[in-house]
Amino acid sequence: MPYPLSYRASYPDMADVEKGAKIQNVENGQDEKVPPVPSADSYHAIGGDQTAAAETRSEDNSELDIDLETRGEEQGYVLDVNVLKEITPRWKDYQLASDGRTVLIPQPSQDSDDPLNWSWSKKHIVLLVIAAASFLPDYGSATGAVTLIPQAKEWSMTENHVNHSQSGNVFMVGAGGVFVVMLSAYFGRLPVLFYFTVTALWTAIGCAEAKNFDTFMAFRILNGFFSTVAQGGGMMFIKDMFFVHERARKINIWASFVILSPYFGPMIAAFIITTQKWQWPFHVYTIMTTICLLAIILFGQETYYNRKLSPSSRPKRTPGIHGHISRLIGLEQYKSRHLRNTFTQACSRAIIVLLKPTIFLSVMYYLFTFAWVVGINTTLSIFVTPLYNFGPKQIGYFYFTPVVSATLGEILGRYLHDFLAKHLTLRSKEGKLVPEYRLMAIWISTPFMVTGIVVLGFALEEKWHYMIAALGWGFYVFGIMVTTVALTAYCLDCYPEGSGEVAAWINFARTTGGFIVSYFQVDWANAMGTKKSLGIQAGICGAAFFVVVFLQVYGERLRRFSGPLRFKTD
Repeated sequence: MPYPLSYRASYPDMADVEKGAKIQNVENGQDEKVPPVPSADSYHAIGGDQTAAAETRSEDNSELDIDLETRGEEQGYVLDVNVLKEITPRWKDYQLASDGRTVLIPQPSQDSDDPLNWSWSKKHIVLLVIAAASFLPDYGSATGAVTLIPQAKEWSMTENHVNHSQSGNVFMVGAGGVFVVMLSAYFGRLPVLFYFTVTALWTAIGCAEAKNFDTFMAFRILNGFFSTVAQGGGMMFIKDMFFVHERARKINIWASFVILSPYFGPMIAAFIITTQKWQWPFHVYTIMTTICLLAIILFGQETYYNRKLSPSSRPKRTPGIHGHISRLIGLEQYKSRHLRNTFTQACSRAIIVLLKPTIFLSVMYYLFTFAWVVGINTTLSIFVTPLYNFGPKQIGYFYFTPVVSATLGEILGRYLHDFLAKHLTLRSKEGKLVPEYRLMAIWISTPFMVTGIVVLGFALEEKWHYMIAALGWGFYVFGIMVTTVALTAYCLDCYPEGSGEVAAWINFARTTGGFIVSYFQVDWANAMGTKKSLGIQAGICGAAFFVVVFLQVYGERLRRFSGPLRFKTD
């Protein structure tokens, strides 16, 4: 099929292009009027005869002299066509976004099965399905932060003891993600997503119908392991479908669902238990899981596409409903398993990624930064109930704070991350997007996180007005939202080949820290007071920031020293 000619790019801003602003013609140096982009689903080939350039290009881009994605991992991504002209005389062979300036990385093929060639609507439907499924694990996990109060009364236990079921659930949300990417590398993305969500539905029903604490805890732990499938492996889908210059915004969308979910759970549960039994919040969670499962069945897509294979050896997708069902249950992927990782290779990928210095340091930084989010969220109802005489309804309203804060962080991040990347790229000598530029946003978010924890600690101990406590909590959540996107985008730019493994380890760090902290958060605060305990947590956040500074200074050298991943498949 002939290769399409223009593509709507989200980086740089397309507003000027759509209005017909003047841009520089890359061939003759003359200004010309650019008409509105007619389609969001096509590309732009550069050179004098764009149609000829597209039609003569090989299907797998084998004639290109530079692998821009591989080069970008170590030397920075060439997103500007003027920089591309300086490094290769064959720059006309490469495809650009419709603005005529942004180089597409990776370079898409002419294959209609290539996820990079899918329509805008198809890509974003899949993205929303993945984001919705990513909402489930932390939503279900944090629901127990409120239901533990009536559960403790029903089972004649302390609230802290009932909270242990939540700790086990939180840990498995992180551990499950590592297994998800291992299995996905062997069996394929879509079947793992499908089977894990089916099992998550069964365990959600078990949580809602449990008659005693032991049964409830067992189903909670299992639910954490299986419900995390889209959260632990979501970045694989983003990497498969979107170009480098688009990924930060798509990660921002996906991450907003992840960050918001642990606050919606307690908020909705708190309102429900004012009039209903504690089982009903888990029935609602079961309904949500059912909806996500149906969305996966109807709209889920296998996004894995092996660009390392020649077109003749690349398996073609079976069209129609039969093909969709075959990919959903994994039959089609199983038939072509010899073209992907062996089971040993699939299992070793996660370890190889973690051993990369930049990834290991990023994971450790996130562990010491995000741990307090989970710790505070899972225990805050225990503190505010006696302090402010809050009932379930008041706790529900209190949880609007992090929801609003995370939403503001998502809105800001939609523009902040691209702006910083573009600004720093233009200021650099070589004009390349270096992964470390992504970390600059953390300079903005860290003061919010440190200040927020300190204010919350003082408010709880000094019995300040609950609005002050809400303000501190909101600052922290806002900072975490911005930090999460920046760190995730950085790790993905460092090793796009290991997108799933990168996301899984970041998810593991987030939940492991929370798992540990939730065990002693209440006892720690009771022993030292919230001023000291949360003050120490703020100090740890501040100290961990120096890891980010270290990565900004030495990250590029560390990546070159450790080398690329060299996996058999992306």
